[in-house]
Amino acid sequence: MLIPFVVMLLCIAILPLIPHVGEWWEHNLHKLYVSLILGVPVGIWLCVNGMSHELIHQMIFDYVPFILLLMALFVTTGGICIRGDLKATPLTNTVIMAIGWALASFMGTTGAAMLLIRLLIQTISQRKYKVHTILFFIAIVANCGGLLSPLGDPPLFLLFMKGAPFTWWLQNMVGEWLVTGALLLLAYFLVDTYFYRKEPTENIQADVREAGKLQMSGLINIFWLLCVVASTFFINDNYLPFMRAENYANGEVPFYFKLTREWIFILIIICSMLTTKKEVRVKNGYSWTPILEVACVFLGIFATMTPALQFLTENADAIKKVLSDPWQYVYTTGVLSAFLDNAPTAMVFNAMAAPEGALLATDPFLKAISMGAVFFGALTYIGNGPNFMVKSIAEESGISMPSFFGYMIKFSLIVCLPIYVIVQLLFI
Repeated sequence: MLIPFVVMLLCIAILPLIPHVGEWWEHNLHKLYVSLILGVPVGIWLCVNGMSHELIHQMIFDYVPFILLLMALFVTTGGICIRGDLKATPLTNTVIMAIGWALASFMGTTGAAMLLIRLLIQTISQRKYKVHTILFFIAIVANCGGLLSPLGDPPLFLLFMKGAPFTWWLQNMVGEWLVTGALLLLAYFLVDTYFYRKEPTENIQADVREAGKLQMSGLINIFWLLCVVASTFFINDNYLPFMRAENYANGEVPFYFKLTREWIFILIIICSMLTTKKEVRVKNGYSWTPILEVACVFLGIFATMTPALQFLTENADAIKKVLSDPWQYVYTTGVLSAFLDNAPTAMVFNAMAAPEGALLATDPFLKAISMGAVFFGALTYIGNGPNFMVKSIAEESGISMPSFFGYMIKFSLIVCLPIYVIVQLLFI
């Protein structure tokens, strides 16, 4: 039953490369068909074999919160229109990325990416060489920037829910965050400088001629974005007694209370749409296509990966005998996070690393798991939800992005992975 998951990954990687089939795959409805064809048999098999609880938890309490959080961030940030065609110099582009990197830990990688990706695309619109900028943006803003708080990335939020103090990452992982971000930003600056010097003269002249000042509209969405951040932090059983199982006679929180945060997200999405002028989203080039693509693709991933996560859980003792050092957890958590969802992967490895009866791994292991889950999400398009969204928005803007394997071969394995190895050697 691991085969459907492998097939799902291969569909994402290979179908866009096949003539004619790639055009068929571009439609989100067709992605949904593939997800259902592969996911439904897995769901039936899990139910027949007495694992319906695992399936329900995966789809209702993992997939639904995952998609609704991404959608809430996508809708609110998509209503903030930052207009302005800045001069697309290497320094300007690097500063935009640095701002997104700094914001990601406090408004989520999705929020920071969706807030700035359209501004960045507009800024580089006159440039001939653009793809490298989007690739670095995925790594820097959509992944590595989110290491300093539970708001930054879902795996850190789940570890926070398991008992890690909210400020643990800010207190213990600033070094890893700074070095990784600095090396990626430096690498981007050097690469963009190289391509900037190759730009045709007429492109540079057009970039200078068409430059304009920054303008912002849809600022009501800053409030809705803060509501999303506050909901992510405060709506849980640490703060709300009605979400605690011990307060119910049967020891089970009612279904509708378990999803309180998700109901609030839906309300915020509705409020954002109602309070944002239509012309703001039109100017922003807003479209539902990116989030629908993520929803369709990750439906198949979440449905088919349940047996893979079960396999890891059931073989935890055997795996733990092989994995004895924190540095090993960086790469095992990281590689699996790149192809599985990083949130449940982080939880499985945290449980393996934790002492008997403890909810939280010791500091070196928690560092390793956090680094692997957050950073290695940049190794593939499916490693983190915002990756696909950034890719989709770039393609809607006419930027031809690399294929699944092309992204890895041309960028993540030769740029990101060596930097991660350096950071691991320095800190773990």
